[in-house]
Amino acid sequence: MKTYWNTTGKLSHLNEWQPNCWIQVTCPTDEDQHELEERFNIPDYFMPDISDTDERARYEYDDGWMLIILRIPYVKEIRSRTPYTTIPLGIIHKRDVTITVCYYETNMMIDFVSYQQKRGEGFIDYVDLTFRLFLSSAVWYLKRLKQINTLIEKAKHNLDHGVNNESLIGLSRLQDSLTYFNTSIRGNENLLQKLKFKLQVDELDADLIEDVSIEMSQAKETTSIYSDILESTMDTYSSIINNNMNTVMRTLTSVSIIMMFPTLIASLFGMNLVNGMETSQFGFIIALIISIVVSGLTWAILRYKRLL
Repeated sequence: MKTYWNTTGKLSHLNEWQPNCWIQVTCPTDEDQHELEERFNIPDYFMPDISDTDERARYEYDDGWMLIILRIPYVKEIRSRTPYTTIPLGIIHKRDVTITVCYYETNMMIDFVSYQQKRGEGFIDYVDLTFRLFLSSAVWYLKRLKQINTLIEKAKHNLDHGVNNESLIGLSRLQDSLTYFNTSIRGNENLLQKLKFKLQVDELDADLIEDVSIEMSQAKETTSIYSDILESTMDTYSSIINNNMNTVMRTLTSVSIIMMFPTLIASLFGMNLVNGMETSQFGFIIALIISIVVSGLTWAILRYKRLL
């Protein structure tokens, strides 16, 4: 889907392309991709690079075209292996053509357009648009991190009432998400530092870049903190599980030892040998009393040694 935006003055919708407008492409079809390549002569390898979910944050120049790939947060289905991940957002520019391409529909881009319209201001140029997208991505990383922290606290609350596989798997998935976030934020941060010297930055852009740097640093530090907390939590519950398992095994071993003596006594008196109680009417009671006394002493010793 292609949307044309007039960026001079208030951000407004256009019915067709005009020079220096912003072309927003979301979930492009093969037809959209072919049209962009044919109409604007975009290098044919740009679009496949943007569609690659593993593409790192970077920029490159080719025949006057500049391609910037920014990693932005994305939420998958709640039962996904990694519910929170990152995807590439492509920014393509050459003279009077500025295009953004994302192969997923994201809340970030919807909010970005809505916020700019509420501001009542467009963009000075493509540099301003680029760095405002950087700022929006940093803000949305912080929003998603707050959601992840809420899920971590919820899982910890469930585990406090009983260790279960579902909560542990949920924590493991969130740990994977934080790894993706950390890698992508670092990549965006490095890309921002390079673009500061590659793009034509004026005084207003410099102030915007400073705001972006602050937000990115906060997102990076928050990701690191949540990752450390989650790792510590996983280690703690892993230790609890191991301790519970050791307790169960120790209890079973102690019970086996206690039950071994009655079995041994019954085996000795049940052997087809002379033992002095063959004709005694109290033979069974005596063997039973001996078994109870020996088992009781064994239980007392194990309790004293704190093995039971």
